[in-house]
Amino acid sequence: MEYDIQKVRNIGISAHIDSGKTTLTERILFYTQRIHSIHDVKGKDGVGATMDSMELEKERGITIASAATFCKWKDDEINIIDTPGHVDFTIEVERSLRVLDGAVLVLCAVGGVQSQSITVDQQMKRYHVPCIAFVNKCDRSGANPLRVITQLREKLGHNAIPMQIPIGLEDKFEGVVDLVSMKAIYFDGANGETVREEEIPGHLKDAALENRDALIDAATLFSDELTETVLEEEPVDETLLLSAIRAGTLSRQLTPVFIGSAYKNQGVQPLLDAVSNLLPCPSEVENQALDLDDDERPVVLSSDTSKPLVALAFKLEDGQYGQLTYIRVYQGTLSKGDTVINVRTGKKIKIGRVIRMHADQMEDIERIPAGFIGALFGVDCASGDTFVAPGLNIALTSMFVPDPVISLAIVPDDNKSEINMSKALNRFTKEDPTFKVHVSEETSETIISGMGELHLEVYIERIKREYKANVTTGMPRVAYRETITRMAEFDYTHKKQTGGAGQYGRIAGFIEPAIEEDFVFENKITGGSIPTQYIPACEKGFRTCLAKGPKMEFPVTGIKVTINDGASHNVDSSEMAFQAAARGAFMEVYSKARPVILEPIMKVVVESPTEYQGSVMGSLNQRRGMIVGTQDEGVMCSIEAQVPLSEMFGYSTILRSLTQGKAQFTMEFLIYRKVPESVAEEIEKNAASAKKGAA
Repeated sequence: MEYDIQKVRNIGISAHIDSGKTTLTERILFYTQRIHSIHDVKGKDGVGATMDSMELEKERGITIASAATFCKWKDDEINIIDTPGHVDFTIEVERSLRVLDGAVLVLCAVGGVQSQSITVDQQMKRYHVPCIAFVNKCDRSGANPLRVITQLREKLGHNAIPMQIPIGLEDKFEGVVDLVSMKAIYFDGANGETVREEEIPGHLKDAALENRDALIDAATLFSDELTETVLEEEPVDETLLLSAIRAGTLSRQLTPVFIGSAYKNQGVQPLLDAVSNLLPCPSEVENQALDLDDDERPVVLSSDTSKPLVALAFKLEDGQYGQLTYIRVYQGTLSKGDTVINVRTGKKIKIGRVIRMHADQMEDIERIPAGFIGALFGVDCASGDTFVAPGLNIALTSMFVPDPVISLAIVPDDNKSEINMSKALNRFTKEDPTFKVHVSEETSETIISGMGELHLEVYIERIKREYKANVTTGMPRVAYRETITRMAEFDYTHKKQTGGAGQYGRIAGFIEPAIEEDFVFENKITGGSIPTQYIPACEKGFRTCLAKGPKMEFPVTGIKVTINDGASHNVDSSEMAFQAAARGAFMEVYSKARPVILEPIMKVVVESPTEYQGSVMGSLNQRRGMIVGTQDEGVMCSIEAQVPLSEMFGYSTILRSLTQGKAQFTMEFLIYRKVPESVAEEIEKNAASAKKGAA
């Protein structure tokens, strides 16, 4: 099998929800003869789109996990990664972009630039991925590709230039005029597989000439030769024009825009030509790694197949034959039987099966050279690990992993479910860095955290289906605390007389609130009324009471204990007796010190378009939030607030519906504060009813 890196394209198709990414991929696979019939995303024929291989994806008609496939168009090999559009699955998009060289940004001709298009565009910027745009759904009523191109310029700041203009729109959409070759292109046959070139219809000639001039004008910035040709008023050669547009695209200073309707099979083949002609091959993209022996100094990798191997495991999947690891080779060659090193763990790995993926089918190959994407079987690693040849110690830059924003408690119904659930959670945390699991020390519940309610919902559904584990989910309990608000004195005697030596210890002093300390113990005993050897036992006794407060059984914080008097018995006193005396004293005095409940307050930062600023602030105020400040950053504004954690559950869904999905928020723990009376009563009532239920 011959490998020519110039003829390889690693591209991703990313867009807002429901812009038609998966449908477009389905058409691409059909025209490149990877599949022989077209299936629908909504799966009316019971099959579902090729790239949505997960049951859940077929049911919901959405893409959850990015799928990788490979196809041939004319002489070029194209690796396509179909990425999800939902913000909850951000990491799937992130890790796909990390390994792509170019991308197709799909936009809906009716919806235009939507919230997720903005997110995806920011991700492309972060990884400097050159892209071409495809305005899809031109057959729908209300389609207006020109408005979408204006939005691309205004909202995303792209230098967007149309490469085609539509022949008719909405239900009269027939084909496109190619502004480079100045020909009208129609798509005939049952599935639009026959491409027919004709002269441009008379009524569109002026518009086509005008748009072609604008295209040439934009391209002259990237080619001196083209500028000279234009100045000398000579006819512009197609190859020259394309090479100038390509130079602009690769430097991300020009975004060529194509139009069509994937569902109606129109405009897909010219888009494939554009992928070949305008997007970079792996050797044209500079990839950097970090030298771990030299303070993470950047090292530029070369796509030379004879150099030492550097490759990235960018996605894991549990296939029917064990763990499948998607891998992109940046330098050197990864062959069957090689020994490589996982940089994160330092372990040696022997490469067994090397395969090339097509959605969920696979074919065995001997090796993966630099610039190509393949997959390995039976390799133990985590998502984002770097594999290198022995002797190298460099890592590919770690991917940006956002912090989780929402958590749920999850409880298995029986023993078998518990075993299966832990298997599932183990696998999901390995596959998805944004999915976190921990056991709450205070409530002993298993808490899962993720990027949004849909994200967690999908994982819970997968635990139930793929692992046959019956689990129930509940609201995670908020970690409340208790403290005291005033000083109170104690004088407590512990006396126990049984056969033989008894127990005796008297302890006196006072408790008071401690500022910014969890627990302070002060010994002011004079004259040895409590022998020195028993003082640590007194402290230990008080400490053991802090785990569960007498008021509501929440942990106690912010308390200072001072002991200033006591008494002991030369036979009956012991460490145990003084520990018991301290516990008794604490229980007795605690209620006199006016205990209150404290709740965790989160620092919440919402980034929202300015037009929704009022409603976002209103939504934070409703949640007992205190607005700390706002800052305008161009079209976006950032609002900082302090909000109790108990009020933040379900906020991501509410925020999205308030702002058409355009705002996002981050939150982190800030401080503990006293709970208002009305809320404290509510907590006490709930705790009482929970106890009753348990009894």
